[in-house]
Amino acid sequence: MAAKNEKKTAQKEAKQEAQEPVVERNDLLEAQEALEAEKNKFLRLFAEFENYKKRTAKERIELFKTASQEVMVALLPILDDFERALSELDKADDKLKGIQLIYNKFFDTLKQQGLTKMEIEPKAVFDAELHEAITQLPASDDHPKGSIIDVVASGYKLGDLIIRYPKVVVAQ
Repeated sequence: MAAKNEKKTAQKEAKQEAQEPVVERNDLLEAQEALEAEKNKFLRLFAEFENYKKRTAKERIELFKTASQEVMVALLPILDDFERALSELDKADDKLKGIQLIYNKFFDTLKQQGLTKMEIEPKAVFDAELHEAITQLPASDDHPKGSIIDVVASGYKLGDLIIRYPKVVVAQ
């Protein structure tokens, strides 16, 4: 009888050992699937972080380019006053070259900070995306319909961004 019990115990142990590798294989497959899922999750998270770094770097560069925009916009009326004063001085007196020197130095300093004046050619065609029409005059032989007659205030760009559109008179 003891031999039978030992035989039964041995058979039970053999059955358990036969079942254990199946359980271990299932656990191993589950672990591998979980590892793959975590690896994919990590890769996605890493890619998202890289995209975030690139986006913030690009935004930082844009911010540096336009950081001085408020200061430039505040200085534009001063620049306009300088230009008006210089045009009047050219008519009146040639001896006041000091003001011209101050204007040149001021404008050069603004240029170094990225400010550029938008040049408008005579009789250029009005473009609503690039110009601000402040008034309209009847068209003539010299100025056909839709052309710019006069520039009242110059336009300026800070880098590629237009910070003030040129104010123009348009032929209608």
